[in-house]
Amino acid sequence: MEEQQEEHEEQKENRPQPARPPPPPAARPPGKQHSGAGDQGTEGKSPGSGQSAFSDPVYKEIAVTNGYINRMSREELRSKLAEFKLETRGVKDVLKKRLKNYYKKQKLMQKEVLNSDGYYDYICVVDFEATCEEGNPPEFVHEIIEFPVVLLNTHTLEIEDTFQQYVKPEVNPKLSNFCIGLTGITQDIIDKADAFPQVLQNVIEWMRQRELGTKYSYCMLTDGSWDMSKFLNIQCRVSRIKYPSFAKKWINIRKSYGNFYKVPRNQTKLTIMLEKLGMTYDGRPHSGLDDSKNIARIAIRMLQDGCELRVNEKMHAGQLMTVSSSTPLEGAPAPQMPRYRN
Repeated sequence: MEEQQEEHEEQKENRPQPARPPPPPAARPPGKQHSGAGDQGTEGKSPGSGQSAFSDPVYKEIAVTNGYINRMSREELRSKLAEFKLETRGVKDVLKKRLKNYYKKQKLMQKEVLNSDGYYDYICVVDFEATCEEGNPPEFVHEIIEFPVVLLNTHTLEIEDTFQQYVKPEVNPKLSNFCIGLTGITQDIIDKADAFPQVLQNVIEWMRQRELGTKYSYCMLTDGSWDMSKFLNIQCRVSRIKYPSFAKKWINIRKSYGNFYKVPRNQTKLTIMLEKLGMTYDGRPHSGLDDSKNIARIAIRMLQDGCELRVNEKMHAGQLMTVSSSTPLEGAPAPQMPRYRN
């Protein structure tokens, strides 16, 4: 939904000295488990325990290896990735990042520097669909009409479950032809749907059944800022309920992708991210559930490539704010139904 909204809004290596690469790491098939190696903006660093950790010769080895990888051709990169049974699809910069993070993880595992504990057990991917009109006049009130959640297991790196319910809008109960054509959501579907407070209660119950925030740590993830800062924020006001605490912090995957792969903002739209990672969109564009599944595919690939997806945005006092990458990693609270506004 955000990509269509943004179109309207937007209209108004560090090369070391040449050196031979160190021998490849000991053969160790890269399992699916995310090790926590890598972050959203570093290549030769690791969340070690203080400055002394970075004096370890392993970081020199990593830097030298990175320099060698920077000089490899795309075919050489693909050949080396295939040797380690890693994904070989994607543009050259993505392949370089993938290979660098693989070497980095192997080196740090050998030195037992990594701590694989403490990462989220699950990521909940959300991509709302909302009422809209062609041109999106500024006075138009956007109401959520589809609430999807895709549950991504960060240990297996697989989509474990999904949730989807449609929502009956109250300010603009009749959908525009533009909205129907864009989302594929018909008037009949909306007329039979529950109001937002009931759907939110159903989402919370679904999350509770999966023990999110109690037995398992988790966080929310969106494709951009607007799902939480605009659509959910407006919807809660329309429905006269307070903003839910579990959705106050989230991962904006566009920011994470841009920082990790070093690409500009105009290269972080959903279809472009998929294309650069060697994938194509699966499903119907602007279906909230299909969008969420494709966003989850990007998140999986980023985790495989060594990115530690972290919360980078939050709502505070009704305003969108950035969360620093140095903020300690913390999961979302157990979901609870918010109180009604006075």
